[in-house]
Order: sequence, then structure tokens, then C-alpha cells
Amino acid sequence: MTVQPADGLSPAAAFPDPSHDQWQSLVEGVLRKSGKEVSGSAAEEALSTTLEDGLTTRPLYTAHDESPDTGFPGFAPFTRGSRAGGNAAGGWDVRQRHALRDPARLNEAVLGDLENGVTSLWLTVGGPAGVPVDGLARALDGVYLDLAPIALDAPADLDAAATELLRLYEERGVARSQAHGTLGADPLGHQARTGVGADLGAAVRWAQRCDAEYPGLRAVAVDALPYHEAGGSAAEELGLSLATGVAYLRALTGAGMSVEAACGQLEFRYAATADQFLTIAKLRAARRLWARVAEASGAPAAGAQRQHAVTSPVMMTRRDPWVNMLRTTLATLGAGVGGADSVTVLPFDHALGLPDAFARRIARNTSTILMEESHLARVIDPAGGSWYVERLTDELAAAAWAFFQETERAGGLPAALRSGLVAERLTATWAARSAKLAHRKEPITGVSEFPLPGERPVEREPAADAYAGAPGGLPRVRRDEAFEALRARSDAHLAATGSRPKVFIAALGPAAAHTARVSFAVNLFGAGGIEAVHGPVPEAIEGGATAADALTASGATVAALCSSDALYAEQAERVAGALKSAGAAQVFLAGRPGEYAGVDSYIFAGCDAVAVLTSVLDRMGVA
Repeated sequence: MTVQPADGLSPAAAFPDPSHDQWQSLVEGVLRKSGKEVSGSAAEEALSTTLEDGLTTRPLYTAHDESPDTGFPGFAPFTRGSRAGGNAAGGWDVRQRHALRDPARLNEAVLGDLENGVTSLWLTVGGPAGVPVDGLARALDGVYLDLAPIALDAPADLDAAATELLRLYEERGVARSQAHGTLGADPLGHQARTGVGADLGAAVRWAQRCDAEYPGLRAVAVDALPYHEAGGSAAEELGLSLATGVAYLRALTGAGMSVEAACGQLEFRYAATADQFLTIAKLRAARRLWARVAEASGAPAAGAQRQHAVTSPVMMTRRDPWVNMLRTTLATLGAGVGGADSVTVLPFDHALGLPDAFARRIARNTSTILMEESHLARVIDPAGGSWYVERLTDELAAAAWAFFQETERAGGLPAALRSGLVAERLTATWAARSAKLAHRKEPITGVSEFPLPGERPVEREPAADAYAGAPGGLPRVRRDEAFEALRARSDAHLAATGSRPKVFIAALGPAAAHTARVSFAVNLFGAGGIEAVHGPVPEAIEGGATAADALTASGATVAALCSSDALYAEQAERVAGALKSAGAAQVFLAGRPGEYAGVDSYIFAGCDAVAVLTSVLDRMGVA
């Protein structure tokens, strides 16, 4: 007999706890209805998702999914945060990136950002993309340097840029204890991007000076973005950041600094992607891994990693760039929940050139809204205790540690870069991911899915490439690059002829029979900038003659049949033959491959969209 509580509200504890086997049995029943005969663990595996690095996300996690003790925020192994209070006190540092050569324009931009929510500045100094060193004073005119931390990015002019920044501190009366930020010395990151051998001497000198004179300044940036931008996975990005950090530790301690002091000079930079759970796990795993390095180096208390998260440049698209706002919002959410100390949101038009004022406003407000309206920073380590996140953190850490050890066995990061080990590994990872992108198993909204071939392009002032003309180094990739190349061909055809390449959609039968596959075909061809043209009344295409007339009227030389399997059996061969007679050079059928006379190729969910679209543009003679 069940005893009812006095208030009449029965607690959940009154229900029996279902077992894992019971849940699995229910899963088997659902899969059986979809035509999959699986049982036991195979049923669970059928619903699992394979990620990069050999990781797998399962459909169900329980308390039985064990993971190492994560400790408490602010204490080793720092998985739950480098500080006991996390970002709860004031939120994370909103760090805006600026890469302008004109000091006056840069000054206007930074003052506007600081007045409207930005709390620190990330400035490109020197080189073809940054403000000249002698223009830094003008660029920072009116900036309260004791309140706004400065992060420098000056790989080619580190000594000059750092010297000038410290001179400005002295000139403007900023106490050395009030100077905050990072000088951004990262010779190994520069080697990764350019192929030029790294000299760690300058980084060591500046680290020693900051340690002795400027307690709030960090001299060295451990930037993992070069590996992320070269197509690396999350585990590879983490593993190479560890190898970079260890290389700097060796150099700094070799110059006489203590392990504690050397660790205090490092700031780690990671990419935050729209996969928010992977981003959360990556930042948590990064702290745990660096804590292990500090422990092995004899300074476990110095393992609190300072993290700067940057929304991924790889995920930013040039077509339909407005969707980038959604991507960066998810990435910022992941970075905030993951415990990043500083977050840089790249403007939605980052891939197009220099951002305008509106784009910078949206970028800084992304963090502000998440902190001030969504209260994302109010809870310390909000993902802590999630069985899924804890397990993913553990598995990601293990994969990253394995790659870190592989890099160390190769002689450390500098040797691994010179030997090609890093490049080969990242190239293989990107090749596998490119295949998923081409097959649209990893969709890109606005590009490979739901494209708008006729969209009005968003134009921006070109941005200088800081690494243009570099003799070597790792490549920089983007998720949209294969489809962008196809769309560029379509744009060139439009400019040359006044119209885009066309494909005729032969929709057979009533709307109920063809609508789904028509939408699929229009979507797929649109991803290549190919305009889909329907007959006057698609539902009226009932025979070959009607289809042939409609094709001729459309002006297209490629056609795609769209209907149900039942109608294909009745009409596909007849209509395909009529289309060929009317001048169709290529006839597709939307559906699984079959054997229909007159049909040249098939388009279906999971097909290689890039290969299909490339072949179509080639057949059309689109250069």
C-alpha cells in the first residue's frame, strides 16, 4: 500500500526506478518500428554519434558513467574553474579584437567599444594588418590604461610593440601594479603560421621583466588557434597547446625562472565553436590537463590556467553571414559555461573583411546579453555534475593527452612542426571532416543547407592578411570553402552572362508526391549557386511532351526528376527520355540510386553534394 503524504502531493520517489535494461528494451522497440532489428548494446550504439578523435556521444548517460574527481572550483585539478568564484563576481572579460592600420580610426573604434561594454582590447600591432608601433599612442588616446587591459598581437614587432606599451604606461602615470593584459609573445604560434623557425629568446626576456616589474602583465600567449584554423580537432588543439606550453615552460625555467613564475606568465587561447558541449568540455579538459603538467613539474598549485576563448574563424561563413550571429552566440555560451576568463566574439562579417560598427556592436553585445540578461555567469561551473559533460571532458582529456605525448616523443612541438608531423595529422583530420561537409552530414546553414543563391552579397572593406606572403606554415581552412568555390563560379557566370546556371525541376504528379524531393533538390543545387527552375505548373507535368516543352521554356540544359518512388516506376524513364530528346545534357533523379533508362545520376540525402555540383557546373561549362 502506498502512503500518501499529508499535502496530497505524491513525490517522484513513489515510482519505481527503471533499469537500464528496461530503457534499452524500449529503444529496441522503437528501432524495430523503423526497420532496424537490433538488440542489447547494439540498440544503444545505433543511436550514438561518432565525433572526431575517436569520441562517441551516447544517447543516455547515468550516474554509472564514472569520471575522475573534478574537485572544487579554484583548486587542483581546476576542471571546475581556475578561480574559486569563477566568473560569478563580474562575468567574463569581454575582449574585442581590432586590426586597423589607421591610428585615428582604431582610436574611434576602441573608445566606442569601451564605452559600450567591452572590458579589454586585443590589438594587432605592426605588420601589414596592424596599427604601426608609432601609432599606438594615438590609437590609445583617451583610453584609461589602468582600467582597460591590453592584449597585444605583434608577432613581427614584439620588442617594439611591448616597449611602446610599457612606455605609455609610464608616460600616463599608470602604476606598474595596475598594468594588466598580455604582451602576446608566441614564437611557436608564429612558426606554426609561417614556417619560420621560432626564437624563444624575446619571449623569455619579456617574461622575466613582467615577472619582476609588472605583476598584472603576462608576457606569453599559448595560442592554439593556428592548429584549429588548420583543421585540427578539439583533442589535437588541446594536445598541441600543452606541447606549446611545455616548450615555453622549459625555456623560462631554463633561464632561471621558477615553475610557479613561469606558469604565471602564460595565457592560453582556444577556439570556441557552435558545438557548445564540446566547447564546454574542451575548456574544462584544458584546465585539467595543464594542472597535470604543473603537478608533474613540481608546482601543483600553479596549474590554474588563464584562458582566452575566441569564437572560431573556421565556422564563419561568407554567404548568408547573418547566421554567424547564431554560431557565435552558441560558441560564446559554451565559452562562458566552460569557464573562460576572457571571451572574444568575432563579428559576424569577420570572414568578409573589416567589421563595421554594427557588427562590432553585435559582437560585444553577445557577451553582454548572455551575462546580464541570461545570467550565464551567475553560476560557477554550471555544467559540473552533468554526466554527459563530465564523461565528454574525461574522454577528450584522454585523447588530447595521448596526442601531446605523441608530440613529445617526436622531440617536442618545434621538432614536430619542422618534421611535418603536426601538418600531416591536421591535414588528415581536415580531410575526414571535409568529406562530412561535402556529404552534408555536417550541414552549414545558409551555405550547404537552405542557401539563397540570389542573396544580395554583404560587402566590407578588405582586411589585410597578417601572414600574407609567409613562406610556409600551416594552412587556414573554413567549413564553407568547398561550397564557396562553387558559389564563386556561379557569381562569375552571372557577371559574364547576366544569369545564373539553371537546373530544371521536373516535378511529377501531385504536390503530395513531389514536394519533399523538390525541396531537397532545390536546396542541394542552390548550395552550388545553381538556380532551380520549375515548369509553369509543376503538377501538370504528366507526360514526356509536357516535360520537354517545360525544359525548353526554362532554358536549362540540366534537369532533375522529383516525385515518389511509385511514380518513378511509372513515368521516370519516359520523362527522362523526353528531356534528353529536348536537349537535356544531364538528367538527375532525386532518390536512392536505381536503374532507370535515361537517368544519368542520382541525388539523395548523404550523397557527395560537392562532387555532384562540381560535375554539373563542369557540364554546363561554367568556369
